[in-house]
Order: sequence, then C-alpha cells, then structure tokens
Amino acid sequence: MKRQKSKRTALVYSTDQGRVCPDCGVVKADCRCRLVKISSSSSGDGTVRLRRETKGRGGKAVTVVSGLPNDGEELRRLAKLMKQKCGVGGAVKGADVEIQGDQRAVLKDFLEQQGFKTKLAGG
Repeated sequence: MKRQKSKRTALVYSTDQGRVCPDCGVVKADCRCRLVKISSSSSGDGTVRLRRETKGRGGKAVTVVSGLPNDGEELRRLAKLMKQKCGVGGAVKGADVEIQGDQRAVLKDFLEQQGFKTKLAGG
C-alpha cells in the first residue's frame, strides 16, 4: 500500500533553496508541474480577449488581456512589448496581463500584427 504525502507536512520553504513546490519538491523557479496546471486550466480556444475593468481600482480603468500563451517568459516578453507600445505601465497577474488605461484599440492592432486572433470583450 502506497503512502501519500499529507498537505500539512509538505515542505514549501527551505532556508537553503528558498521557495519549494509542495507538489514535486523542486525549487519553485525550476518547477514544471505549475506550468502544466496553468496551461491545462486555460480556455484554449486560441482567441485573445481584451476587456476593460475598473472594479476595485478607485475608478481607474485597466485593460486586461487574457488568452495569451501561458509560457512564463513569453508572457512577460509580450507584456513588456505591449506596455512599450502603449507607453504605459502594467503587470502580469497569473495568466493575464493588465495594462494601465483603456488601451483596447491599440492592443488589438498590435496583437493582430503579432499573429493573434483578438476579440474585444466586455464594456
């Protein structure tokens, strides 16, 4: 009978290595199981959706880009290019990219030039 590891006893931090993945026990930066979980949880229809959100931001609008490839490095590279194109700041939050302001029109043109199928979603 195989004994399973309890979630309570799984190591999540080591003073020698730093953060450790509780699932596979590898240093978090080198962990691959997290990337598999993120990519399997995405909608995967191949459409990049651009939506404008203001909730919880003091009335300030941000453009949320979802549906981009979930590879960490590629996502950060695309986020940097989008921020430079719009001339504003932003952040990568999980599998989404948040760009400051209502930049949907600019980002739609930019992402279509990059070869993505885009769709404006929401108001």
